[in-house]
Amino acid sequence: MQITSVSRAAGQEKGIDSGLSWLDQVLAAATLISFVAALYLAFVYAPTEAVQGDVQRIFYFHVPIAWLAFLAFFVVFCGSIMYLWKRSEGWDILARCSAELGVIFTTLVLITGSIWGRPTWGAWWAWDARMTSTLILWAVYVVYLMLRAYGTDRERGARYGAVLGIIGFADVPIVQMSITWWRTLHPGPVISLEGDSSLPPEMLTALMVSLLAFTLFYVFMLRQRMQVEWLRSELDAARETDERG
Repeated sequence: MQITSVSRAAGQEKGIDSGLSWLDQVLAAATLISFVAALYLAFVYAPTEAVQGDVQRIFYFHVPIAWLAFLAFFVVFCGSIMYLWKRSEGWDILARCSAELGVIFTTLVLITGSIWGRPTWGAWWAWDARMTSTLILWAVYVVYLMLRAYGTDRERGARYGAVLGIIGFADVPIVQMSITWWRTLHPGPVISLEGDSSLPPEMLTALMVSLLAFTLFYVFMLRQRMQVEWLRSELDAARETDERG
């Protein structure tokens, strides 16, 4: 009973409630609307690619998911640096929750890439430089999550995890530049850093709306996951206090 009352008070202090806050409601609605728009643009509005046919439409989801995986791991990188500097639990929670989402996004990248590769290359997996470096990135952050989940000492696990989260991010630019540094089957970028695009306007619009939808989804899920972790942290602290008392 004491743990329940303490955790409820802690949750209210952290802004955790039984329902969604107004910001989360807006994010959820915007995410839903943008996903519906992205589906319409990807499957109806955007023209069929002349060479690849309809299988090319997976591009409107594969590319935004890859970008969001990079963003999630960048948040892990920043959160890990800030945790080592400030030793604040909030930065550790941010990094850990973003790593979970990053692993999910990277898993989807590997799956959607394989689905596209089967009819295009004739194989589900080609050990292409981009695919291999992405698989390594996935493995690094799976190890990160395992380290955080099975560590017996919370503070030590957070510290070791932060170091791995920083080092692991070094693979992100390798993944990005792999198609430039090595001979690869993977298509080249369709949008340059200068903002130039080789895509027709309809395809570019579908890609950008899909990117918006996945970005909103990432922000929404990150907020929800962090709230759960804050509540779990407060529950653990209340339980320890109750056991000592």
